[in-house]
Amino acid sequence: MAAEQRDAASESRVAVVTGGGSGIGRATAARLVAEGIRVAVLDIGDVTAGDAKLVLRADVTDPYSVQSAFTQIVDTFGRIDVLVNNAGITGSAEATVCHQTPIEEWDRVQAVNVRGPFLCTRAALPTMLAQGTGHVITVASVAGLIAFPGRCAYTASKGAAVMFTRSVAVDYASSGIRANAVCPGMVETPMTKWRLDQPELRAQVESKIPMGRVAQPDEIADAIALLASDRLAYLTGHTLVLDGGWSAL
Repeated sequence: MAAEQRDAASESRVAVVTGGGSGIGRATAARLVAEGIRVAVLDIGDVTAGDAKLVLRADVTDPYSVQSAFTQIVDTFGRIDVLVNNAGITGSAEATVCHQTPIEEWDRVQAVNVRGPFLCTRAALPTMLAQGTGHVITVASVAGLIAFPGRCAYTASKGAAVMFTRSVAVDYASSGIRANAVCPGMVETPMTKWRLDQPELRAQVESKIPMGRVAQPDEIADAIALLASDRLAYLTGHTLVLDGGWSAL
């Protein structure tokens, strides 16, 4: 395919990025725009448009908010080629070991990290099914593969995100729809800033990573962009781990 044809194909594609206002989501939206993809950003807070074609406030835990946002996306672009389920939370300091985690805090983490991808994927799938193509990329975590000590709710939610990805991959492969998960280790984002800004805690984290450093959001965005590009067209139901070798220990 000629470069001009590839550029035209990219510019006709549409990606939705949830939690696109900061961290991995913001970096991913910018990276996809740089690839020539039209991007719709969803976030619960106020987000500046940047180069995204559409920016919407939406709560991924609220089915009415999600459906309204996806209706507007389809009305604007007429299609959805890639959904990046990025919105997520770790939970407060109270979300620790099981018997000490308040039920309300458990429910809050599961609502964003599990219900959110479910609602957004559920809203995107009818359009993808009508197209006969689509790709659901969910940002899980290496915590979905190995248990993070003292983070019961978060670990359980990211394990669920991995299995949700596999379920979507199996159920929709015959319809031309793929699903893959990206599993980062520790990434320098506003969500991890409180820990990484403390030299002792940062050193403790980095001492467990064979590469000796945490990831930057752009590095995770690069992996998501690779998946979104369709250069790995036979890949589905996969968990792509980006943790600097942490889980290999």
